[in-house]
Amino acid sequence: MQPEQAFSRLLQIMDDLREKCPWDKKQTLQSLRQQTIEELYELTDAITNEDFKGIREELGDLLLHIVFYAKIGTEQQQFTITDVITGICDKLVARHPHIYGDVKVENEEDVKRNWERLKLKEGKKSVLSGVPVSLPALVKSMRLQEKAKQVGFEWDTREQVWDKVEEETKELTEAVELDDKDEMEAEFGDLLFALVNYSRFLKIDAENALERTNKKFIRRFSRMEVMAADEGKRLDEMSLTEMDGLWNKVKEEE
Repeated sequence: MQPEQAFSRLLQIMDDLREKCPWDKKQTLQSLRQQTIEELYELTDAITNEDFKGIREELGDLLLHIVFYAKIGTEQQQFTITDVITGICDKLVARHPHIYGDVKVENEEDVKRNWERLKLKEGKKSVLSGVPVSLPALVKSMRLQEKAKQVGFEWDTREQVWDKVEEETKELTEAVELDDKDEMEAEFGDLLFALVNYSRFLKIDAENALERTNKKFIRRFSRMEVMAADEGKRLDEMSLTEMDGLWNKVKEEE
């Protein structure tokens, strides 16, 4: 089946479901919102795990949501799926003048800088205005830093960024010594922001790095529970020293 045929089939199925299925008929933009967020996170999980079968499936789920929103938009005479596709095509052509025009670029950083300049010409009031308010804080910090970089607000070397991490660590330590909760939270946030910045200079995805650690902790802690049960115990019945021993055994197993 060709891509056009497959997409047309999906559109027809969406029409059928919207007309005949009691659940699909009741859905609104608002009722689908949370489900869309969940589907996006399921996709990111599959990407983190490099689960290509899962990625394919979750992409399909997200595509269904896009078609669903477009169907509702059509019913409310606001926009159609054709409008959605045409809009993104026009935007991509307009923002890639190095492909569809006579602009010259040397590398991907030139492309990003041109992208941000074009967005400002289109009416954006700030380089940072394209960062969604509802993004998780860690992802948002990465996006803010990436966008600020496009206008030259960026350190030159990773060593400079690490100096900033150490500076923020010192300021957090001072706030802890003062036992000032508000200041501790502020300095802790500054330290996290600096660490995210450092991750960019290392070309590491901070969000993905933290999620890998989350998954590792879940795996190791779950294994500890199993090992404790094999000894006829529960973790809450063990001392911290005993649990630390199990933790080290799990690490050795891995």
